[in-house]
Amino acid sequence: MNSIKAVAIFLIVCGALGLAYGSFSYTKETHSASLGPIEMSVKDTQTVNVPVWAGVGSIALGLVLFVFGSRKSP
Repeated sequence: MNSIKAVAIFLIVCGALGLAYGSFSYTKETHSASLGPIEMSVKDTQTVNVPVWAGVGSIALGLVLFVFGSRKSP
């Protein structure tokens, strides 16, 4: 399997996951303070919404690459 087909499969899988879940969350540490033996930190949870058009576009681009990407020009 060549690299173009691998990228195509990756795009199709990512697009399908984006459509299935719709969003994902991650936690990042925004502030931290250390006062002697006491340490405090603030963690903030961020949610990223994946637009439907991005999932559909990723699947469509993956399919185009999968079908036409491995053709050899004469």
